[in-house]
Amino acid sequence: MTKPLLIAIIGGGASGMMAAIVAARAGAQVTLLERQERVGKKLLATGNGRCNLSNIDCSIKNYHGADPAFADATLRRFPVKKTLDFFNALGLCTVVEEAGRIFPLTGQASAVLDILRYEMTRCKVLIKVETPVVNIVRRNNRFDVHLSTGALSADRVIVAGGGAAAPHLGGSGSAMALLEKLGHTLTPVFPALVPLKTTGHCTRRIKGLKVNATVRLKCGGEKSGEEKGELLFTDYGLSGPPIIQLSQSAGRALQAHWPACFTVDLFPDWSDAQLAAELDKRIISRPEAPLDFILVGLVHKRLVPVILHQAGIEDLRQAAASATKVQIKNIIQCLKQWVFEICGSLSWNDAQAMAGGALTSEFSSASMESFLVKGLFAAGEVLDITGDCGGYNLQWAWSSGFAAGLAAAGK
Repeated sequence: MTKPLLIAIIGGGASGMMAAIVAARAGAQVTLLERQERVGKKLLATGNGRCNLSNIDCSIKNYHGADPAFADATLRRFPVKKTLDFFNALGLCTVVEEAGRIFPLTGQASAVLDILRYEMTRCKVLIKVETPVVNIVRRNNRFDVHLSTGALSADRVIVAGGGAAAPHLGGSGSAMALLEKLGHTLTPVFPALVPLKTTGHCTRRIKGLKVNATVRLKCGGEKSGEEKGELLFTDYGLSGPPIIQLSQSAGRALQAHWPACFTVDLFPDWSDAQLAAELDKRIISRPEAPLDFILVGLVHKRLVPVILHQAGIEDLRQAAASATKVQIKNIIQCLKQWVFEICGSLSWNDAQAMAGGALTSEFSSASMESFLVKGLFAAGEVLDITGDCGGYNLQWAWSSGFAAGLAAAGK
């Protein structure tokens, strides 16, 4: 009888658990190595504890990296439908919510983790927690996986150790160092899906305020994206879904030392002419009223003095009728095209994902196997593929974990 392949999987996150189940089902003897005290710790925190496990509208346009097209073959091989079939077969019912986001019907991330852990146990995956991997050595067509407590031998190794985001949940990026030691190239990494810092101090005066707006990103003078939704002003800059979604492109611009800025439209459903007509109407009806009062009922009260200062108006109590055409034009420009220069992001602690990672051109997009080291595979966030917010990163984890697990088991 042929002895089963011995496969060591480094990382007990989403991609690692998927790879373990798939490889074990294919007949391999699998050992899953996790440096934390339990597997799936990050998974429990996704989707605010509800686990946004995929997105019904998933496509290659939702992915980024030096070569985002790398993800296409992998996502096509194990698409959203197959992902849902996989989880449904394990007993997980799902529901599609706003913007195509897919969640467990129970609204519990723990349900996703529980069924994955049960299936690994059923498939006889050996799970070793609190077991950091310190090195991987290729020797005589096999691998010596050096642990903090000893070593084990394997025919194949899958590196699925995740990225550096959310260190409080175990993110460290240490798996990338293992790939680098084996000769792989790492692209620069930076926090992704993260709030951004802006220059100036105007946002401090309105921190905590939320408004619905359209946010446009410019990088190097060129438009790089647009999102509409709830914008949050903070003491350091901007946050909220539109900012989180655009943060990857902004981060890549900052990495390349390109200027990047947001242009915020507080009245996306109004034209400049409509705003001008509304202001004229208000001034004509109350010419003696202070200029700041003219905006009350049109703009959130906390925004009024900030907008007027941004428009270059020093005397907020001047009579509305005394406002010049230039002042009115500046107010409209602030309401429709309020510019925020981006100067950085918050730390890994505040990031939902990591951008950058192992260079994808050194791996097969079909099997996730290394072109440099035969028998070595990678999956998930450790590779230079990052999805948008909305379940896309977990879909990449499931798809790449499936491909790596199947190929490592020789199927």
